[in-house]
Amino acid sequence: MSVSTLHPLPKVAVGRHLSSESVNLDNYRSWAGDALTEEIRQLCKDLHGLRVCNLNATATGGGVAELLSRMIPVYLALGIEADWRLIYGDKEFFTITKSFHNALQGGTLHLTDATEQAYLERNRQSAEMLPDDYDIFIVHDPQPAAIRHFMNSGNKHKWIWRCHIDSSAPNSEVWEFLRTYIQEYDAAVFTMKAFQPGDLNLDRIVFIPPAIDPAATKNMELPTDVCHRAIGEMGVDLHRPLLLQVARFDPWKDPLGVIEAYRMVKKARPEVQLAMLGAMAGDDPEAWGILDQINAEAADDPDLHVFTNLTGVGSMEVNAFQRTADVVLQKSLREGFGLVVAEAFWKTRPVVAGHAGGIPMQFPAGYEDYLVESVDDCAAKTLHLLEHRDIAESFGRAGQAKIRAEFLLPRLIRDELRLMKDVVS
Repeated sequence: MSVSTLHPLPKVAVGRHLSSESVNLDNYRSWAGDALTEEIRQLCKDLHGLRVCNLNATATGGGVAELLSRMIPVYLALGIEADWRLIYGDKEFFTITKSFHNALQGGTLHLTDATEQAYLERNRQSAEMLPDDYDIFIVHDPQPAAIRHFMNSGNKHKWIWRCHIDSSAPNSEVWEFLRTYIQEYDAAVFTMKAFQPGDLNLDRIVFIPPAIDPAATKNMELPTDVCHRAIGEMGVDLHRPLLLQVARFDPWKDPLGVIEAYRMVKKARPEVQLAMLGAMAGDDPEAWGILDQINAEAADDPDLHVFTNLTGVGSMEVNAFQRTADVVLQKSLREGFGLVVAEAFWKTRPVVAGHAGGIPMQFPAGYEDYLVESVDDCAAKTLHLLEHRDIAESFGRAGQAKIRAEFLLPRLIRDELRLMKDVVS
């Protein structure tokens, strides 16, 4: 079957079945305030009827899918015709793009002609299947980055490349290859200025950190008894301290380092438990090997609990675990932003995290000492919080205030709308 006979790139069905009340902007007013709410309304009036296509690699697992699943319904409710489509790919393609992801974060990779051609061919095929009846395309991360090159539409559309990765020190070979295609965009978005490679030359380069949705199932208020019942049924002892990591099974999240830190803490506090929750993403074949390593570590440790989205753990369960954990661990070695840090702070949980990427920008002033560089430091800071509950509680409250002020969904919506207006004007 030729590419020309294939259906259009699949559209993720999200948001259109929701009632307008469930995503009404006024529902966010208590968090966003009047000024931000009204600015969003005015921007939407200016952009009413705009057709926007978000394009990424997977509908489940990872931060991009998490963000789009919350943003698309709000855009639709505000009169922005927002769609979400998935690039065409197979296991070979996603193995290549995961290696690109790692390389953009500084990993080692030697590009071959065969790798480049396989990547470009999937982008070319996807371009042929991508409908062109949109005003703006927002392309997320490296997987579909070359698709704009193959969309021979002249100036009919505007193109934005959104990088969610810590690309501050990318593998030079991979970045030189991708930069050729990214230079063709009308704008690029990075989480923070430090992530912008110095040799990227575009008229519009902006910095927009992600945000969490306080109204989402993962972040909404849950009664304590519901949280306890949920995690108790999954085998966690509610009478003993609980450490928690919520992350994709990815080497940059350093799950084995988290397990090592937990076991160091356990020498001083034998009663401590660790729960590791991860989502398996369709564009990340590397995750299965990491999960096997974690399961091997957990095989003889009844206090090490491992759960995935494939074993019944969804947003509600993540919420319950985050609200119940005594300390949340996010010992990333590289990190674009780390939505799970914001989620944990939102629930007033103290966080011990790697000093990486966008994590430090989420930490409240005065608690930067809980940003760590080593397993030993992670264990020591975790133990300190377990033994000083007053500090842990103050830390959690300060973290929630920081997230409320800077990292909730309305601010992110406002920033994206500003960029869209700038790009189309």
